[in-house]
Amino acid sequence: MFRSYMNMALEEAAKALERGEVPIGAVIVENFGNIVARAGNETRARLDPSAHAEVLAIREACTVLKTERLVNCDMYVTLEPCAMCAALIANARIRRIYFAASDPKSGGIQQGARIFDRKQTHHVPEIYSGIGEEKAAELLRNFFSKKRFKA
Repeated sequence: MFRSYMNMALEEAAKALERGEVPIGAVIVENFGNIVARAGNETRARLDPSAHAEVLAIREACTVLKTERLVNCDMYVTLEPCAMCAALIANARIRRIYFAASDPKSGGIQQGARIFDRKQTHHVPEIYSGIGEEKAAELLRNFFSKKRFKA
């Protein structure tokens, strides 16, 4: 039976927003429905441009499961992963990716770089989009509209 963990990813995005980060959240779930990792963006807090929610969640899941491959895991993320995160998802061998909102500017899966369409990509997860799209898009719109008015 399918169960979405997107609400938990949205909670992580909301926490990121509270910290002043771009509101993106990710959750990794293993085969039996156990959540093994959850994270929100921390690029500003860590002064690290690679501290995307997906990267942090994958690192945590690998540590928890004591493996560099997440073959029996699914990822729920609130925004279409960028090219960097899509490449990492392929390298980690994540089974399925569920993302909420598309990212026409920086997406790396269905927009832009389309990492999984490249012959050099050794693993392509199942991809599902649009789950929780309205809530995720609203968080992002609110964040960026406030940034524009401050400038």
